[in-house]
Amino acid sequence: MKRQVYLHMKSLEEAWHLFSDRFSRVVPDREDVPVEDALGRVTAEPVYARLSTPMWHCSAMDGIAVDAARTYGTNELNPLVLTEHSEYAWINTGQPLPAGFDSVIMVEKVHEIEEGRIEIRAPAYPWQHVRKVGEDIVATEMLLPACHRIRPYDLGGLIGAGVSSVSVWRRPRVGIIPSGSELVDHRAAAASRLEPGAVIESNSIMLAGLARECGAEPVIHDMVPDNEEALRDAVRRIVESDVDIVVINAGSSAGTRDYTVHVLREMGDVLVHGVAMMPGKPTVLAEVSGKPVVGNPGYPVSCVMSFQQFLRPLLFRFQGLKAPEPDRIAVEMSRDVPSRAGTEEFLRVNIGKVGSRYIATPLARAAGSISTLIRAEGVVRIPAPSEGIRQGDAVEAELLVESSLLADTVVIIGSHDMTIDVLADEIRSGGSPVRISSANVGSLGGLIALRKKACHMAGAHLLDPETGEYNIGYIRRYLPGVAVSVYHLVMREQGLIVARGNPLGITGVRDLCRGDVAFVNRQSGSGTRILLDHVLKKERLNTGSIKGYQHEEFTHMAVAVDVLSGAADCGIGIYAAAKALGLDFVPLIREQYDLVVSGAFVADPLMKTVMDTVRSPGFRERVTAMGGYDPSRSGELLVEITGEI
Repeated sequence: MKRQVYLHMKSLEEAWHLFSDRFSRVVPDREDVPVEDALGRVTAEPVYARLSTPMWHCSAMDGIAVDAARTYGTNELNPLVLTEHSEYAWINTGQPLPAGFDSVIMVEKVHEIEEGRIEIRAPAYPWQHVRKVGEDIVATEMLLPACHRIRPYDLGGLIGAGVSSVSVWRRPRVGIIPSGSELVDHRAAAASRLEPGAVIESNSIMLAGLARECGAEPVIHDMVPDNEEALRDAVRRIVESDVDIVVINAGSSAGTRDYTVHVLREMGDVLVHGVAMMPGKPTVLAEVSGKPVVGNPGYPVSCVMSFQQFLRPLLFRFQGLKAPEPDRIAVEMSRDVPSRAGTEEFLRVNIGKVGSRYIATPLARAAGSISTLIRAEGVVRIPAPSEGIRQGDAVEAELLVESSLLADTVVIIGSHDMTIDVLADEIRSGGSPVRISSANVGSLGGLIALRKKACHMAGAHLLDPETGEYNIGYIRRYLPGVAVSVYHLVMREQGLIVARGNPLGITGVRDLCRGDVAFVNRQSGSGTRILLDHVLKKERLNTGSIKGYQHEEFTHMAVAVDVLSGAADCGIGIYAAAKALGLDFVPLIREQYDLVVSGAFVADPLMKTVMDTVRSPGFRERVTAMGGYDPSRSGELLVEITGEI
């Protein structure tokens, strides 16, 4: 059993320089390809025109060809009559100019007298409405320089200039080795039940897609188990093949079954093991038989970040190009983000334009959370010397979506509810460009975000135990002087999510105090947590006697997953989450979930799109089908609060 600790971890900048300098003199191979297959390829040398365009003097208009000198002095009072063939010839756009003529008069300016004779009432000038030989391209002229990525209109120019093939850099071939004894092919996983501990192998497909986006050709090797000899054999065979770069996915960390660094040290030169970046720390950078080899981390987000920092720029370099820079915009963080000093962090964020500001809300930071990349609009880099970003700080975000989309993004911050995802999908399914960017920070967190103008609306279900009213009392308490409108979204069932069949016989909150029940809670400040505390207080139960009361999750689905996986016996959440995962449910209360909308946003056209969708039959039907929801009053305006104190 071997364990390799990161004794000499490098900064991101230092690791890239060590890696890139080693392969700075690599010259890719060339190949000739037909022009029709050259889209997206990179020229290996300048491309010159073989023919001129046009290849002859030709008409740019429909009309008649004439000798311009013969028309001089013509005007409305002194029209000129011309005879066909000897003094003019009919001509269409693109036709060669007949000998003896040097000008074209548009058909709209020609007055036909009789067959074979016409009259004109204005003079022509030489080369009027005529495209001369080589007006666009002259034979031998350089059309494209070396190291130029060929675009669709380049293809038209090349073919028009008589070029039938071009010399391009061969696409770099990337050999991808997925490793790990726990891996299962996704096709086999779809056909049979997975054993505990099995992991569907997805990183190789994702890496292949990233490589194709860089213009490379991926070659995926068969999965390799956690066996040092098997890994050594796989690396040797793929290095000896015609690939240009090798990626070993997983096994690059410091575990006793992580063999990548040992194999690469035996077979070549390990330049870096461990990079001060998060996610992506366990990256290995090496050279084997003159080829770059990357030991890529197994967690999906780490896998992507490592690829973007080391493989992406190298793949572009192998094609004679510099990797394109991502679009960047200035954003403000919606909440404090602490970070570990000494490590550069790549923080995935949702971004939306609220007023004149772009607001970024952090997503989960786990290296295995691929959903954060699916949902993210951008990535914020937290520099290694920094201990984090304060709420309201202006920072730069690298965009993962087109910047124009952000202006059509509605930012919803607050309590988690599954109907928000349905709302987002219904809007897009209807053909609207409006996007929903949501962040789950709890109902109170949503109201505070509204107060700080960090979102358009907040999702809330805050029960006032004294009045039995939802949200209004909290709005007046936490949003003094802020104008808002409160719209009803749904009524929903809150209760205890338990394993299928309810094996522990849980019937209510009193059972949470039994010593044999492991509980999972929602985070402090969430409406669900406030509701639970209200019920516990009403029942005069001590939270200290609940095993797992401090075990917190941020969404109803996360609570349900904990119960499904056995991490907890019971959790507080909504019926729809239990139903989605086939779990049982003990109802506690039927509660009200509302959208609290900023007064400044109520008249916005984006708001109309959101509320039209909320009131639509399609939305209500989908929400009803989820179970535990009543959307019969969805979209109803409950109250307008002016904000006057």
